[in-house]
Amino acid sequence: NMAFNHYAKIKRILAEQPEGWYIVRINEPTSAKNFKGETIEYLYFYRVLDVFDRPIPFCKFQKLDLFAKTMDMPLEAIIIVEQ
Repeated sequence: NMAFNHYAKIKRILAEQPEGWYIVRINEPTSAKNFKGETIEYLYFYRVLDVFDRPIPFCKFQKLDLFAKTMDMPLEAIIIVEQ
């Protein structure tokens, strides 16, 4: 499953990041292909930034619940910064 692999890659990348990375919600339309090859449109997306407020490569995603599950974090524990 492509989506799961993407979230697993984010988890591996973040494991190598120093503490202090955070998630911002970017209110711009985006799209992604699902595992069936269909393009799904989203009104916003999330991006993970490092301690220096720089976007971390490949750490952009649409599904916060899948991110939380992959990261073994409760959804309620994830703090989102609006941008």
